[in-house]
Amino acid sequence: MSIDIADAEPEVDVDVEGSELRSQADGGIVAQLRLDHSALFLRPTLRRATDVTVEPDYWTTASSGRTQVFVTAYGSTFDAFEAALEVDSTVTNPVLVDRYPDRRVYRLERTERTLTFVDETTDAEGRILDLSSCRNGWCVQLRFPTRDDLVTFNEYCRGQGISLTVDHLRVSDDEDDGVVALTEKQQELLAVAHEEGYFDVPRGISQDELADRLGVSKSAVSQRLRRAIGELCTSAL
Repeated sequence: MSIDIADAEPEVDVDVEGSELRSQADGGIVAQLRLDHSALFLRPTLRRATDVTVEPDYWTTASSGRTQVFVTAYGSTFDAFEAALEVDSTVTNPVLVDRYPDRRVYRLERTERTLTFVDETTDAEGRILDLSSCRNGWCVQLRFPTRDDLVTFNEYCRGQGISLTVDHLRVSDDEDDGVVALTEKQQELLAVAHEEGYFDVPRGISQDELADRLGVSKSAVSQRLRRAIGELCTSAL
């Protein structure tokens, strides 16, 4: 579902009473977006290895000026993913740094040909709440202090030819329940899992069946459940 960014009207930002500290904690907009362009980070690889889901862990700029990114890739097989990394124009010097039964961790260097949106999110006063690859590019949840900041980010993407699709848009206010980082995909998964009895004893549905129901890989279901439950525990505890 496409939502018009201009339709959202956030609460007016106010300063914390008795403090001179600039605050963006009240009001704002949380946007669940899908971004796509052939030159976005790892996009060529993700188009060749569709069964792998990638989540950036963190990135840093080395003393040489090169930007290094650590990513976790979730999947059942990684041969196609690693072969695609070798010819991906957006990254160079890929290194496997750790492996687990359902995921692997890589260190990559971002090339000058890579289109970015992370720095531009910061320039627009935004904050990344969640970021992972999806079938149609990168799925990202962002929080902006005002609608105008979101419009600024949208204009940057349009100027770069980056396709931007709004999946979900909501106003953030004082009555938020604290589960801001729970993405729409995670909410959908938890809703289906609960309705179908995944959390019952015995279980009414398996992870394989959840994956088929949602049209994603079992590894994607596993990591989304883990992250979603972690977010809920953080909010509740």
